[in-house]
Amino acid sequence: LESYLKNNATKHHSAGPVSARNVRRLLSFQRYLHSSRFIRGIPASNPLGYILDDDYTGQAKLMLEKVGNWNFDMFLFDRLTNGNSLVNLTFHLFNSYGLIELFQLDMVKLRRFLVMIQEDYRSLNPYHNAVHAADVTQAMYCYLQEPKLAETMTSCDLLLGLLAAATHDLDHPGVNQPFLIKTNHYLAALYKNSSVLENHHWKSAVGLLRESALLSHLPTEDRSERLGSLILATDISRQNNYLSEFRTHLDKRDLCLTNGRHRHFILQIALKCADICNPCRPWKLSKLWSEKVTEEFFHQGDIERKHHLEVTPLCDRQSNSVANIQIGFMTYVVEPLFVEWSRFSDTRLSQTMMGHLSLNKQGWKEGRDKQEANTSRASEEQRTSAAKDSNSKELPQGSKRS
Repeated sequence: LESYLKNNATKHHSAGPVSARNVRRLLSFQRYLHSSRFIRGIPASNPLGYILDDDYTGQAKLMLEKVGNWNFDMFLFDRLTNGNSLVNLTFHLFNSYGLIELFQLDMVKLRRFLVMIQEDYRSLNPYHNAVHAADVTQAMYCYLQEPKLAETMTSCDLLLGLLAAATHDLDHPGVNQPFLIKTNHYLAALYKNSSVLENHHWKSAVGLLRESALLSHLPTEDRSERLGSLILATDISRQNNYLSEFRTHLDKRDLCLTNGRHRHFILQIALKCADICNPCRPWKLSKLWSEKVTEEFFHQGDIERKHHLEVTPLCDRQSNSVANIQIGFMTYVVEPLFVEWSRFSDTRLSQTMMGHLSLNKQGWKEGRDKQEANTSRASEEQRTSAAKDSNSKELPQGSKRS
């Protein structure tokens, strides 16, 4: 590892100035070198610092023992790993599935690749950041553990499924596709206004795979295209197409997971579910994710208003609320998809998710109704107070009533 870092630093130095992104990657990779010193029997230079690091690492490891639990708290895990939830979680899942050994993956390359992924997510985004990617990857793992998938998915399916989950929002700019189109962003032109963000995430992922050379020793086949079709499936504008196809398969009962095409389709549906599963998490986690995604929406609306662009209705903080956005999202996007997933995989997990979805939706409705009632009461009190003030005014001295 020491040799790798030195060679990597030399290579970047000889190539010219090191970019800020590569500096972040190198520092992140050095953190992993430090954390491995105790295992290799090398004493840490700062014993107190190491004890603290080891304590957090221990707690994170305990959490990973329950990584398949639906109430897994990714926010806590991210804090315990010092902001490295995506790297630690994905490495753990690759290892637990035996993918490192099976595909003969170089562990240094794998770590470097995961660090590059994590660093290419924009940490300033309230929602579309590496923690969201880690959360989606954990949800994807939960779905891959479901009996129908666990019994049929191949090692290649697992590899691509986890890679797609980890990279599905790579380098997300924190604004949506319509914003990129109406501002004539170069990505909109590059991808001809079609699945602009998803195409960018896919191509960015392929670029990092090539840069890391993680899979360079394996046959190419159609790996890039399959990865792309998984990531492209997360385009919310294509939701109805996938949902309709899923429904048709379930109605006809013709899904056969020994068929490669059908397995890939189910992987697409699983990733779609993982991407929008926040409303199906326990209230404490679901509420926090809802607030973060709405903060990102409203930030886009603020930018649009500042630059005199038409404000996207969903992003207008003056005419919208977290509750209204979430109730609509749950009703028209999340619920229809998860109802069909429950038909496909009628398990305890599906029942748990649907239960949380119902409770969370009710929670937002009650919160909205309470807020509206308080607002209405405050307005009424204000009107009553104004009326009293008006009636209590005395006529000026010397005035006469008509």
